Amino acid sequence: MRDRVIAFGTVERSHDVSTTSPRNGVNLDQLVQTVEAVQQNPAIAQFQFRTTSRWEGGGRSVTTISSFSGAVGEQQHDRTHTLIGDEPHVLLGTDAGPNAVETVLAGLASCLAVGVAYNAAAQGIDLTALEFDVEGDLDLHAFLGLSDDVRPGFQNIRVHCRVKSEASKDQLSQLFDYVQRTSPVLDIVRNPVPVSLDLVDEA
Repeated sequence: MRDRVIAFGTVERSHDVSTTSPRNGVNLDQLVQTVEAVQQNPAIAQFQFRTTSRWEGGGRSVTTISSFSGAVGEQQHDRTHTLIGDEPHVLLGTDAGPNAVETVLAGLASCLAVGVAYNAAAQGIDLTALEFDVEGDLDLHAFLGLSDDVRPGFQNIRVHCRVKSEASKDQLSQLFDYVQRTSPVLDIVRNPVPVSLDLVDEA
């Protein structure tokens, strides 16, 4: 392989990394091909993800995810993914699944894990273990209509990461800095995103 980094697409590899076998469970051949394809045709990078959620009473809802668009076409998941959302008993639910804000934290951790694993593979770093503990502080006063001075969402989010690797602390530090700059969900959480809500036809 050419002496270059795919961290995701920036070219600055200082050492050769073979793409003949997976690293961290990542197929480096496909990763290289994906980066090169996007460099040649930027339209490939445009994706739209979508979900459908159905309320089932109380705090419970069921979300299904089956398709998305990207890579210049419609794509289907191998199977329809189903996520159950609920509230814990103390918040009047039946605790059949995590609540929405817990799902946000899980999404953030999952996205960071992908970023670390993929970029570590691209940089020739082997990971033995990778774990995230994510905490979010939320005040219910706004949700309950008791205060206009408190934001309804998280006030703070803290991410604690544990990683086991032969890489140096400096290598891991640079890796984590890069992942923070490129993580989609971290960007969504950290920065305002335009959101439109429409009341359409009856369900």
